[in-house]
Amino acid sequence: MRRSPDRHERGRSRRSSSLHTIQVGTYGLTEGAGTVSTSRLDNSFEQRTGRCGEVLEEWEMRIVDIETGRDCGVGERGEIVIRGPNMLKGYYNAPEKTAEVIRDGWFHTGDIGSMDADGQVMFHGRTKDMLKVGGENVAAAEIEAMLQTHPAVKLAQVVGIPDDRYVEVPAAFVELVDGQGVSEAELIQHCQGKMASFKIPRHVRTVKEWPMSTSKIQKFKLREALLGDLIPQNG
Repeated sequence: MRRSPDRHERGRSRRSSSLHTIQVGTYGLTEGAGTVSTSRLDNSFEQRTGRCGEVLEEWEMRIVDIETGRDCGVGERGEIVIRGPNMLKGYYNAPEKTAEVIRDGWFHTGDIGSMDADGQVMFHGRTKDMLKVGGENVAAAEIEAMLQTHPAVKLAQVVGIPDDRYVEVPAAFVELVDGQGVSEAELIQHCQGKMASFKIPRHVRTVKEWPMSTSKIQKFKLREALLGDLIPQNG
């Protein structure tokens, strides 16, 4: 399991160089005392490496629409909400924060997920990284993953910037693999035909160093830098 720099053990896989080790996908979080879903040993290779497994017996999981709270259908993306005996009771000395995440007995994780017809869970990103493009919810993680399929891209981060027509549109920052080079136009073209046009980043900037907090990339600083670059051009 690869642990992300924040509180979540996002849907990752256990890996080993040993030929006798079976790789599985897992989803979990601290507020759930660890693992909430995991692959079964008899799952297919594609399921074990491309999904986060099935919900454990003691847990209940729903995927709900972020705006309406309705239960999403098979394959639809929404917020992961969970309920079970290992769920936290509340944050220490933080009743308002507790009330924000625990509603009607369900813990709202802030994670975007989906569940397929086989009950396999998939993690797609964080609700805080959702963009609202022309009224459509767009996960930054989806665009980041697409950009990272380009062989020259080591890491991608996507932010939303204001737009007169769509209110908000995606813009991307990429760190390139050492010795590799790729243009903004080439990266935008790389995304075309592989995702909806409104999800394609309008701008792509290359970075060599990321603005960091103690452990996380500060996306707001990336956004501010890009806006500072664009506003004089449009002013």
